[in-house]
Amino acid sequence: MSVNFNLNGKFVTAEAEPDTPLLWVVRDELGLTGTKFGCGMALCGACTVHLDGQPVRSCQTPLSAVSGRKVATVESLSGTKNTHPLQVAWIKHDVPQCGYCQSGQLMSAAALLATNKNPSDAEIDAAMSGNICRCCTYPRVRAAIKDAAASMRA
Repeated sequence: MSVNFNLNGKFVTAEAEPDTPLLWVVRDELGLTGTKFGCGMALCGACTVHLDGQPVRSCQTPLSAVSGRKVATVESLSGTKNTHPLQVAWIKHDVPQCGYCQSGQLMSAAALLATNKNPSDAEIDAAMSGNICRCCTYPRVRAAIKDAAASMRA
């Protein structure tokens, strides 16, 4: 089956069965390996991408669900010109340790900041609650999100 969709601002065509998880299409067919496989059950958040601006778990999103829609992966954050304020803050606050969950963390944080320019601790915790970090860098994630939000407001 051919499915056409917008991936990181470019129209692409993917050839796969309609029930193939978006994660595998993005990684294996389209070659964008920033999105990670974690649990395969939409529980850990490592595979988080945006579908029409909303965070979704790509391990459980079938290819058929993205036809004609906009998908953004972690590769979309910096685009071709600038590093995203979240990426700058992630580095400043030494968020990554092993780094495996970070693409999902960044995508969830980006979705939050797209709709909330000054999130409270509770709002950050709620938005990030589906992202598991085995290295437990949660306090640094929160600090980085607050720092990025301030940078984006300036």
